[in-house]
Amino acid sequence: MNGIARRLLTAAGRGRAARLRGSPAGSGNRRPRRLVLGIETSCDDTGAAVVDDAGDVLGEALRCQKEVHLQAGGINPVVAQQLHRENIEQVVKEALSVSGVSVCDLAAIATTVKPGLALSLEVGLQYSLNLVNRYQKLFIPIHHMEAHALTIRLTHHVEFPFLVLLLSGGHCILAVARGVSDFLLLGQSIDIAPGDMLDKVARRLSLRKHPECCSMAGGKAIEHLAQTGNRQQHTFRLPMQQYRNCDFSFSGLQNLVNKAIVQKEKEEGIQEGEILSCVKDIAAAVQHAVAVHIIQRTYRAMLFCRKNSILSSKNATLVASGGVASNQYIRKGLQTLADANDFAFLCPPPRLCTDNGVMIAWNGIERLRAGLGVLHSTDGIRYEPKFFPFPLPRKQTWKVSGRKNLFYNFHMNNYKIFFFKNNVLYISQ
Repeated sequence: MNGIARRLLTAAGRGRAARLRGSPAGSGNRRPRRLVLGIETSCDDTGAAVVDDAGDVLGEALRCQKEVHLQAGGINPVVAQQLHRENIEQVVKEALSVSGVSVCDLAAIATTVKPGLALSLEVGLQYSLNLVNRYQKLFIPIHHMEAHALTIRLTHHVEFPFLVLLLSGGHCILAVARGVSDFLLLGQSIDIAPGDMLDKVARRLSLRKHPECCSMAGGKAIEHLAQTGNRQQHTFRLPMQQYRNCDFSFSGLQNLVNKAIVQKEKEEGIQEGEILSCVKDIAAAVQHAVAVHIIQRTYRAMLFCRKNSILSSKNATLVASGGVASNQYIRKGLQTLADANDFAFLCPPPRLCTDNGVMIAWNGIERLRAGLGVLHSTDGIRYEPKFFPFPLPRKQTWKVSGRKNLFYNFHMNNYKIFFFKNNVLYISQ
């Protein structure tokens, strides 16, 4: 698989996207449209949007805190909370104004309540609950990663089930989306997320001092410099090659990169904080290693889903979302992987891959349609900063056919292996 993933990254893929018009679930008799206001404050972006049940984005607003946190070298939760407090009312008013609607016109208000920074989540939830109680609206608490996973159904015609890869600064998840709020977790990062790792490498390389990257976030700076770097000048051992599962790991790779940087600083006779002459080559090698690792684990998930008929053999779809999914090098590698395995490959547009109010409002629409998690009372509602990948799937038992050693170490969160019999592995919650 090592060679396969590496070869896939040498070819450029072509997207197969179709703009979604109207409801992906189909429309029945005409009825008054239902509107949902989505509010997002899970990290450092304050977002709000109004979306209707036909999938039309009526209006949106976003305030990004990137410049402030760049100055500090990373996100400061207390500063993020204060900026959310300063921005949220204006952001919501702007989204409503652009939409041409008032709070009275809304069917519900959807808000991110987990996971994220506690101080940031608190601002969005408190503001939302004030609106809900004042105007007597339905409230829909939103799982941030579920919103990322379902955004593709706003922008493309995608039916359940599909394989979804969520890549961001805080998460790295492989799951099968089987329905709204119904996800089968296949793998996740056992330590840090790819976006977090790229940001840390960028800080260690002092890329904010680089003339081409002074206003870029870490991951963007790595991607930009990698375009003109030679990745073959540095080779980093890929993580988890001995583990036959779909989990990810990036902290070990980060340590290897840091050691390489220290060695190069010694060779060039410079101090930490100065720019290496080979910085573009290191950026290219780091980006390549991250991409290959992601592709390898995604390939395993494809094999697992196909072998066990979790996804159709004829029209399987791979969806990538989250901020790191905006990286074009990683996207091209995933596109080529999908093409080689007869998967359609879809991504939301880059502006909807990062945190935004649109995805929260759309998740609210999906839940409103399905009648899932729509609350008439907000008593006891709290934010949950601790990360739980998805709401747990329904209790069930299924079998995994194949050689014992192929999936011997396969791990699924909140599941346990019961027994292996007649070359079939039986798993139950």
